[in-house]
Parts: sequence; structure tokens; C-alpha cells
Amino acid sequence: MLVQGMIIAGALYASLKIYKRSRKKRTDLQISSSEAKQKKKPLLSVIDKTDEKFQTFMHQKVDPLFGGKRHQQLAKLAQHPEVVDEAEKTLNRQIAFSTALTGVAVLGAWFFPPLLLFSAVAGFYMLFPLYEEIYFSLTKERRIKQDFVIGLYMAGMLLQGVYILIAVSCLLYFIGSKLIYRTEQRSREELVNVFGQQPRFVWRLIEGTEIEIPVEELLPGDLIVVNAGEVVPVDGMIAEGIGLVDQHALTGEAQPVEKEQGDSVLASTLLLTGRIIIEVEKAGSQTAVAQIGEILNEMSNYRMSIESKGTELGDKAALPVLMLSGLALPLVGKIGATTVLGSSFGSNMRIIAPICMLNFLNLASRSGVLVKDGKALERLQGVDTFVFDKTGTLTLEQPHVVQIHIHNNLTENELLIYAAAAEFRQTHPIAKAILQAADERGLELPSIDEARYEVGYGIKVEIDNQIIRVGSERFLTLEGIEIPAEIKKLKSDCQHQGHSLVMVAIENELAGALELRASIRPEAKEVIQHLQKYNLSVSIISGDQEEPTRALAQELGIDGYFANTLPENKAELIKQLQEAGHSVCFVGDGINDAIALKQADVSISLLGATTVAIDTAQIVLMDQSLKQLVYLLDLAKEFDKTIQTAFITTLLPGAVCIGGVFFLGFGLVASEVLYQIGLYSGLGVAMKPILTQKKIETDDNIQ
Repeated sequence: MLVQGMIIAGALYASLKIYKRSRKKRTDLQISSSEAKQKKKPLLSVIDKTDEKFQTFMHQKVDPLFGGKRHQQLAKLAQHPEVVDEAEKTLNRQIAFSTALTGVAVLGAWFFPPLLLFSAVAGFYMLFPLYEEIYFSLTKERRIKQDFVIGLYMAGMLLQGVYILIAVSCLLYFIGSKLIYRTEQRSREELVNVFGQQPRFVWRLIEGTEIEIPVEELLPGDLIVVNAGEVVPVDGMIAEGIGLVDQHALTGEAQPVEKEQGDSVLASTLLLTGRIIIEVEKAGSQTAVAQIGEILNEMSNYRMSIESKGTELGDKAALPVLMLSGLALPLVGKIGATTVLGSSFGSNMRIIAPICMLNFLNLASRSGVLVKDGKALERLQGVDTFVFDKTGTLTLEQPHVVQIHIHNNLTENELLIYAAAAEFRQTHPIAKAILQAADERGLELPSIDEARYEVGYGIKVEIDNQIIRVGSERFLTLEGIEIPAEIKKLKSDCQHQGHSLVMVAIENELAGALELRASIRPEAKEVIQHLQKYNLSVSIISGDQEEPTRALAQELGIDGYFANTLPENKAELIKQLQEAGHSVCFVGDGINDAIALKQADVSISLLGATTVAIDTAQIVLMDQSLKQLVYLLDLAKEFDKTIQTAFITTLLPGAVCIGGVFFLGFGLVASEVLYQIGLYSGLGVAMKPILTQKKIETDDNIQ
């Protein structure tokens, strides 16, 4: 026994030295990767190629098994092909190596006993990161966690010479680590890309000539040209031209804003109509949108300290198990004490909890909801306050025509026909709203004279030998058309309510105007009512004006709202709610919502929102509808109930094991048998929801 102990101690010491040396080598390789590649030996090249093929196999064949539908949704949102990071590659290798070690241990037990010792020492070499984590939690966090129990159990098995169980335990440990990683991987994503919807090239104006250059080559003072339908790539001032700019994604304003010479424009806003020449003031990382991105990336790691539910339950069981093991040591000996450590009293939640989580993430994906960070589903159950962005979240991007104002002898339908015919080729939201209004009335649109179709600050076309102009008050004034006082007052009233006014002129006289307002999502009111039935507080935060925000809140039955709110102030309001003891879920879609999304306990966006919002949000509603919010709340409650049931189920075999140690002389084999019973019973509970859903889907297909 003494000789065996000395051999083990020597082997472990050698393994530790090798481990430290390999870590230093990996660090050196990361520092000077280019030099390392040039000096790489043929054998290392073969190993690298083999590893690359293995990682590809795991990524393409194994990872989708953790959730095919969710895997597809994540790929759909990716701006570039998903890359497996080094942490996950290491986990994949550890699973492969521990599987091989299990085989080596079995062969050693049958044919060549020294292989058993080799497999045990090699297993401990792989587990050195676990012991580093234990050291960190004890010295830095001052906490006893489940990893400490696992580490002691492994050491106890090594001293008892139970080498096959060590290999199997290593395999289970790394499988659990892989599962945990897959449920939380999206909280480890790369930094938020604020330029996901920005143009890569711009047209720079040099001595009257437009030259296409990369956006990163722009300097302050340069002049660039932006045409209708294009995204503004810089912060600057309009040097020439007039245009209608949609800036709701950045500022939260519901209605487009007319800009002319001397007005400022911001990167990531959209020019709906017109053509403008911008003098560059800030480009790239200096723009307002880039500053939002910088704030987001500084906040990127704040959630990582939050533990998953399974880890929390396992850690709570750690101290009682250690105390019972300490009690067993003088009463029933070392084997009994080691058996108590391996009683699975909470430790098998390391595998069961992430499998349960993955099943619920897959259930969400099947219903059109992508949960990128599994912890968000856990925290959703504890949310007591929902905060919604207004524009683009509670309202649709496309407004609708609420009233047609006539100024001469035309009928409403005739005025709408002229406006819709002029806007027929346009694709911006206002044009779509006018065309939809004409379609709802069943109006047939006349053809226009192709030679007399002009798009500039507004639209000028020839229809039935008449010149029709459609656009803003400023456009018609520039065209020499007088705007009556009553129409000017109407415009002022509309602006106060957050509505917009599109004017229509025939020949040289104003014929009337179309009043447009933001369209409330058809499902919004019902969703809000459901949330309120759950005794959840609901508020609106908007960068829009006071009047339209208040009107929307009243229409939806929401008591609390905040208007004229800047992006950074949205996050501050969320923080104030949290400091008051509330757990907040924020739902938003714009660049101006991103900081608040990052600050919230749970963040939700919709497919089709800005790239920054989708990157930042933990949950994405893939059907672009709020109706799944109620489903999400129910799913979160069911998940919490299932994880608690699974935990209780796994405790029973652990309790039997501990009782057996003290009263029936149970040893490590009995411990392992009961561990498997607890594991599979817990897995049964974890798998039940997804199996039930599949059965329902199968029955529906048969019918």
C-alpha cells in the first residue's frame, strides 16, 4: 500500500509538472502564434489536422443533437459562420480523452493492470483545471462548492485504487461541463458589432466627382453623398440637399424627420427620400452609435457571475455532504467517507440540470423563440416588471393612414389614388402605408408617365396629363405651392400627437393631405393584459414625444411610461428599478435600446430588429410577434418546477446511499449503482417535457 501510494504521488507530481509546462507552452504559443506556425514540426501538423477534423465532426454532428432547431436559429442570426472557440474545443478534447481512458482502464482490469494506474493518473492530469477552480473558490470566493466535493471524491477513489470509476467519473464530469457550456455559450459571444447594418463603402464627393471608398478611410471634413434608401454611415452636417430621415432605431422617434442644409445627421439612420451631401464630423468608432457599442462591450461580462439553477442547487448540497463524510471517517473508515462523497447528493445535477435546460431551450425553439442564454429562462420566472420600448416594439415599423384631409373638390378615394400611384415604386414605410390604404379600399391605380417621374425631396409624376406632387410641406413650398393656414395648423396638431402629414398637390394647388400614425402591434393589447393578470408591472420607455407615448400607454391600459428618454437614460431607468428591488425584463428593438437590454435582468428582442439589439438580447422572438411572451413566462415556470422535481428525485438515492454507509456498510460500488439510479431517474424527469411535446406533435401529424 505504501509503495502504491508513493507511485501515485510521484505520478501525480510528474503530471502536475507536465500540466504547468503545457499551460506555459500554450500561453507562449498564443503570444507568438505566427512564429510557432512557421516552426511547427510535421508531427504537430498531423495532430493539428486530426484535431481540426475532430472539432468539425463535433460541431457539425454532435452539437446539433443538443438542439437542432435552436442550432438552426442561432445560425440564422449569425452575421458570419459560427466558430467554435478554444474553450469548447478543449472540452471536446477532454471528452474524447476521458472516453479513451475509460477504455484503457477496462483493458487494464482485464489484461494488463498497470494500465489502470496509467488511466487514473492521466485522468487526474485532465482534472487539474478542476482543482484550480476549487482553489480559486476557496481562496478568492471563500465558498465551498460542489466542485470541491467532486475533487475530494476523485482523490478518495485514487487512494482506494478504484481506477475504472475514476475514468468514468472524469467522462461524466466533462460531459456535464460540455452541456453547461452549450446552455450558456451565447453569454460568451464576441463583442457586440454595432456596424452590422452599416455600409462598408461610401461615395465621397471630390471636386464634383463621386468616388467610392471604404468607410474607414473617411476623415472629418470629407463630403459624402447619401441617396434615398441608404443608411447614413457617419455623424455629420448636411452641406446640401433635403431629405426625410428615419432615425427611430437610434433615437426612438416614431415619425421620420425632415432634414435640410445645416441640420445634423447620425450614423445608422436611414434616408427615406431625397439626396443629401454630408460633411463628415465623426466616422467609425467616434460616431454616436459606436459610443453605444463601446458601452455595451464594457458591460459584456457582467452576467457571467450569475450561477445556473442546477449549479446553485448542487452547491447548496456540498457542505452537508462534506460534514457527513467527515462524520463517516472515524465511524466507518476511509471507504465509507469516500462513498459519502460519491453519494450523488446533488452532484449529478451537473448533468441533469443542463440537459433539462437544453430540453426547455429546444421547446422554446420549436415555438419560434430563440433563448440564446439559458440563464435568461431561469431568471424570467422571477421577473416582476416588464418594460417595453415604444417604437418598433409595441408599434410596427409601418404606420397606417388614419385620416384623409381634403382641401378641394376631390373625394378621399381620388386623393388617395393620386398619392398611391405616385408612391407605387417606393419601398419606405410611409409609401407602404399609403399603398396599403389604397389596397384596403380596393382602389385601382392609374399608370404614370415614365418620362415625367421624378424622385427628389418628394415625388413629382404626371398622371392623366396632370402634375402630381407628393411630399412634405417644405417640398411643396420649394415647388412654389402655397400651404393654407388651416393645413399648417393641422400639421402642428399632428406633430404634437406624434402623427405625420403627407401632402398631395395637383398641378400648382394643394389638394389635401394624408394623416399617418404609428400602427400598434395587433397582439400588443392582449399580451399586456395577460402580463397584468400575472400581477406583473408594465411600463413604456420611449425616446418619442410625451403626447404619443401617453396616448399609447392609455390605449394599451399601461399606467407607467417615460417619454423623451435618451439611450443612456433608458438603462439608468432600468437600473433604478433594479435598485428598488425589482427584477426587470426589457423588450426592445433599436440601437437606442441596446444599453437597456444589457442592463436588464432579462432582455428580449424580435427578429428583424437592429443588429445591435439582436446581438445584445438574450431572447429573440423569431416570429416577430409579442404573442410568445406569455408562452415564455409559462415555460419558465414549468422549467423551475421541473428542475426542482429532478433535484428531489436525485436526492433520494443519495440519501439511501448515505444511510447505507452508516448502517449497512455500503461501499464505492453501491455508491456508483445508486448514483446511476439517481442520474437516470433525474434524466427521466428532465426529458419528460420534450418527450411529451414530441408525442403531441406525432399524434397531430397522424391525425
